[in-house]
Amino acid sequence: MKKIISGKVREVYEVSEDTLAIVTTDRVSAFDVILPTPVPDKGRVLNALSSFWFSYTGDIVKNHMISEDLKDMPMELRGPEFEGRTILVKKLKMIPFEIIVRSYLFGSMWKEYEKTGGFCGTKFPEGMRQAEKLPEPILTPSIKAEEGHDVNVSLQYMREQLGDQLAQKVCGAAMALYKRCYDYAYERGIIIADTKFEFGLDENGELVVADEVLTPDSSRFWSRDAYQVGTSPESFDKQYLRDWLTENGLNGKEPGPQLPPEVVEKTREKYLECQERLVPKE
Repeated sequence: MKKIISGKVREVYEVSEDTLAIVTTDRVSAFDVILPTPVPDKGRVLNALSSFWFSYTGDIVKNHMISEDLKDMPMELRGPEFEGRTILVKKLKMIPFEIIVRSYLFGSMWKEYEKTGGFCGTKFPEGMRQAEKLPEPILTPSIKAEEGHDVNVSLQYMREQLGDQLAQKVCGAAMALYKRCYDYAYERGIIIADTKFEFGLDENGELVVADEVLTPDSSRFWSRDAYQVGTSPESFDKQYLRDWLTENGLNGKEPGPQLPPEVVEKTREKYLECQERLVPKE
């Protein structure tokens, strides 16, 4: 099969002129480095979460999902190893911006706030603390760099590139998706501190949400009950893994280090608990 992309986590194959198959692997990356040790079941968790959110938000914006049933896949992707981690999707004209919705002062935003009192052109009240909730969620677009980290750009820049009408649709969809899913997750003990969305246009020029949505790989998921302002909150995402790498001086090191079994298992448990809390039992 023709492989379109081999990403940090996903393998994307061309099925036909207008469809793709996406296989979500158990690979894990941190600080833009793919680590050599997979996290068992991680790909299935990411797939289950995205599939649930696509279904839950289908009335807000269309999504690229066609099927997750293996019988709908090409013969090459019908083996048991592909079960629960493979989806058939519409091919789209992708919009070249990632849209990040942020509700809490954390990560790169916290560092920038300490220096300037704001982030990406938005000023925040004085005296805020790490992990404090913002007065209102903000949108910050980014573009993929040739190498290294994504680059934040202004909303104005995105409007100039996409045109006001499309930029407004993208921003409106991202905020509506985030707010609905934030409320759903909060009731189930998870705070979605921030997340990123990717969008494309279908054959009719309609906006479609694509890639993954609201997974521990694309979001910060915190424990609602353990959340405290002024701390690095307990998380259900890769933050535990990032912290371990940082504490051991391995953040950003290439080639990525092998992970000890206990770190792999703890990371796996966090992903599985996230799925257990958010995805309804059939």
